[in-house]
Amino acid sequence: MNNLDKGVRVLIAAAIALLYYFNIIEGTLAYVLMAVAIIFLITSLINFCPLYKVFGISTCKIKS
Repeated sequence: MNNLDKGVRVLIAAAIALLYYFNIIEGTLAYVLMAVAIIFLITSLINFCPLYKVFGISTCKIKS
């Protein structure tokens, strides 16, 4: 994962957390989105996304 990908994931996770904090999202939707936010944070911290591996996607530029 490149830095832009990680940054976008963290921003999305923060936005979901703020929506939950201000009670804009509630119920089942809130729990599902918070789970997605946690997954985004974990994958950005460990620099690895399992779905990218499954689909053969790489956002990291290879240095030549």
